[in-house]
Amino acid sequence: MNIRQTCVLFARIALFVIYFWFGLLKVIGMSPASPMVASLFSKTIGPMMPTLSFNLFIILFGLFEMLVGILFIIPGLEKTAVILFCLHMITTTLPIFVMGKEIWVHPFVPTLEGQYIIKNLALLVCVLTIWAAMPPKKEIYG
Repeated sequence: MNIRQTCVLFARIALFVIYFWFGLLKVIGMSPASPMVASLFSKTIGPMMPTLSFNLFIILFGLFEMLVGILFIIPGLEKTAVILFCLHMITTTLPIFVMGKEIWVHPFVPTLEGQYIIKNLALLVCVLTIWAAMPPKKEIYG
């Protein structure tokens, strides 16, 4: 196995561990991120979907994260995983722009929650590593 294959393998394993673990914590009600997610939910999805309880939402969100993690370790499902990852990044980056004091102590000084969000840059690099290693799509000429 060469260094490129090793990097892709470790990126896939890292994404699986992070997504599955953090998702599972949400499903079992043990996530330290739940208060931040609840705050964002009350400002965004809650008003748009008043019949959806936060308790159901956090479980569904956790299951979604677990699915993303699983897809990253299944060969051939990387493209689906990358698409779901992008959707997840939109939702998890949103607090930087809508939650103010919960994310920033001062300009460019994030709270612990803000640091939790900013670390997603490392996840993005893992996904880009996987994406770059994917074989190009074969064109079919008729």
